[in-house]
Amino acid sequence: MPSLSKIDLILASSSPYRKELLSRLKLPFRVLASDIDETPIMGESAESIALRLAQQKALFVSNKIPEAVVIGSDQVATLGGELIGKPGSHATALQQLQKMRGKRVTFHTAICVLDGRINDKKQVAQIQNVQTFVTFRTLPDHELDAYLKAEKPYDCAGSAKNEGLGIILIEKIESTDPTALTGLPLIALTTMLRNIGIGFFNSN
Repeated sequence: MPSLSKIDLILASSSPYRKELLSRLKLPFRVLASDIDETPIMGESAESIALRLAQQKALFVSNKIPEAVVIGSDQVATLGGELIGKPGSHATALQQLQKMRGKRVTFHTAICVLDGRINDKKQVAQIQNVQTFVTFRTLPDHELDAYLKAEKPYDCAGSAKNEGLGIILIEKIESTDPTALTGLPLIALTTMLRNIGIGFFNSN
């Protein structure tokens, strides 16, 4: 098993949430944001969007640093087949929460690990989508408004930070990977890293 100090592990994301999650694994890594067009393709499913963008983010960084192991991730939320993006403003966030209350929302969190360390320079990709189903409580407008003013989750798809105060908006979370909802499915990631020889508690 290779020494962890010799592996250039890169998180292809500027998200502070993904950075915090990856830091839990106690692996040395660095962050390099990817610059890609995240516009959905006409007729593309939510799962396909998440998988495509996760891979494109990893590829963007891997093409710049071919010998690295690069992690890309993307999340897309849907309600009744309709995409729910990052609100960007208080008004839009309130509209999202009003629409989602009492409803079951699907979050697609895709992860891609690209390993460029092999001799023929070909990138070896692993990619997976993890679904999380979130049922929101039926709360009055004044509580939704107060939550948004308290936490300002305007950079989060679905307008709620489940790892923070947003948990009060949620009635139930169903997932096989509890960190997927926050943005980086660590169970899937650790499996992918082990598949390419990156273990944990390495004594080398």
